[in-house]
Amino acid sequence: MADDFPIVCVGGSAGGLDAYTRLLKHLPADLGVAIVIVNHLRTVSTRLHEILPRFTQMPVELIEDRLDVRPNCVFIIPEKRDLHVVDGEFRLRPISKPWGWPDVITVFLRSLTENWSGQLIAVIVSGYDGDGAAALCGIKDVGGITIAQKLDTAVQPDMPQSAIESGCVDFILSPEEIAQEIRRIASREHSTS
Repeated sequence: MADDFPIVCVGGSAGGLDAYTRLLKHLPADLGVAIVIVNHLRTVSTRLHEILPRFTQMPVELIEDRLDVRPNCVFIIPEKRDLHVVDGEFRLRPISKPWGWPDVITVFLRSLTENWSGQLIAVIVSGYDGDGAAALCGIKDVGGITIAQKLDTAVQPDMPQSAIESGCVDFILSPEEIAQEIRRIASREHSTS
């Protein structure tokens, strides 16, 4: 599988649904990027793959082990799993931190920096705790772009606040502005490839 197209990782938890729907509503279906929603749920089974198709023309899939990463698709992490990318495929592992706040967003972002050659865009939206923040400097180190949700647009601002405090965030935007920025980056990628 080619791994030269952009991956957008959208990490969130409490209040994330509001951000995901506002973001997806403003993204065209033929953008040429893979959207991966990493919602850090430890025990509650996710229903995002049933809810989000109402807000996007892109297919929305719950990730299974060894599923190919494809552009123009929205992928959802299942509960109780760490997510990795290897050889252009998603790999699921048992969650490495079963107690306390999960760090599934950080785990996935670190896997991307090691195993994906296309453009990386890390987006941290509404949620409790600080999952994802620890990996943002690594995303920038490999030439990726990092975005945090503007705090006054987040239902629960802890996660974007932690991202901003990492010192490694390029943009602080509302979900609608995040969609605009992703479109801008994707069109730039198309023109250079």
